Amino acid sequence: METGSGRGLLHDVLTSRVYDVARETPLEPAARLSRRLGHAVFLKREDLQPVFSYKIRGAHNRIAHLSMQERARGVVAASAGNHAQGVAFSARHLGIRAVIVMPQTTPEIKIEAVRELGAEVVLAGDSYAESQARAEALAAEGGLTLVHPFDDPLVIAGQGTIGLELLDQTGI
Repeated sequence: METGSGRGLLHDVLTSRVYDVARETPLEPAARLSRRLGHAVFLKREDLQPVFSYKIRGAHNRIAHLSMQERARGVVAASAGNHAQGVAFSARHLGIRAVIVMPQTTPEIKIEAVRELGAEVVLAGDSYAESQARAEALAAEGGLTLVHPFDDPLVIAGQGTIGLELLDQTGI
């Protein structure tokens, strides 16, 4: 599978640029749940990330790989939640303009969280699909780089750093 670097997914995971904004999160045993299920259950504490979600990993890895010309133009994403905050946080960290397209039905608390991270919010459509279409149009019109929440090799690779941490933390 060719990915962002053209070398493969494992290479892209190993060379992901996530740790200037994300942190290695602990893997904690869930004792009560483990007893209840009769199996060892562990929780990967991604809620301890700056935006309380693993989504910052993929968003930041994608944005960190932008060329200087792409950085100058900015990024756009469609999301009503964690991806929006990850893109906004990463763009602010790198001094890049971010436009986040959110469905008109997005709760105000989520909209404000993205604005507080410095992103411009555009409300468009009643569904994610409609917001995604608007984000794609903004990318085409303004030369913004689309940061897709899941259908991008560099986003996938950034989120894949969780797997590396799990291997390290479990000793596999």
